[in-house]
Amino acid sequence: MDVRIIPCLQLTDQGLVKTTKFSSPKYIGDPLNTVRIFNELEVDELCFLDIRATLQRKEPEYSLLAQIADECFMPLSYGGGISSIDVANRIFSCGFEKIILNSALFDDPLLVTRLADRYGSQAVIVAVDVKKTWTGNYTVMSHSGTKKTGKEPLAWAEELARLGAGELLLTSIGTEGTWSGFDTLLVKKIVEGVSIPVIAHGGAGKPEDIGNLLKHTGTSAVAVGSLFLYQKKDMGVLVNFPKEKILAAYLSS
Repeated sequence: MDVRIIPCLQLTDQGLVKTTKFSSPKYIGDPLNTVRIFNELEVDELCFLDIRATLQRKEPEYSLLAQIADECFMPLSYGGGISSIDVANRIFSCGFEKIILNSALFDDPLLVTRLADRYGSQAVIVAVDVKKTWTGNYTVMSHSGTKKTGKEPLAWAEELARLGAGELLLTSIGTEGTWSGFDTLLVKKIVEGVSIPVIAHGGAGKPEDIGNLLKHTGTSAVAVGSLFLYQKKDMGVLVNFPKEKILAAYLSS
């Protein structure tokens, strides 16, 4: 199985939370304790997103990121509040292998190019947060889903690839945290439209959702939140990583 299965963890201040459709964050626990569990579960890599850094116009929590990197045995990516090369450099210095850009690019799209030139495209992921409108069309959102950008998802994804992004983190806002399954049509459209890898995120409710997505969209990676953080929908926190079930679902789908 050549695809990556990535727990996607949301930060706010010093805590770990989980949102639904980018809203109503619920406290999960201490990030460092969660990292230790994922170490034991031997996950492929971890993705951390600070969901309030950009909205609050603050820089990342560097001390926390350094502690996370010290604990982790696997590759790490981080997004939230990255608006310059200096901020990116500090994150890399903390021990993270990849950065995730988003909102800053709508004012300065060439930041992708500058960072890719300095650190290599493989170290630069761009988050593409997509919302389905009441008319059935898709639009790209920024600032944790609070601002409309006027960008069409595929056109924006193609531009990001041209600018030097190494990967895209594609999130369907309407399915994020809902356990209702992925927006497969959206994922497939973006995967088939760009030449760079796409990490699909938003909606996993069971291992079969992940297996089906991998089998039928060609995406190279899947980022998952709720399924890896709770016992079941509407039940208590239980950090887990059912990779064997995902693999079985993938092979049987």
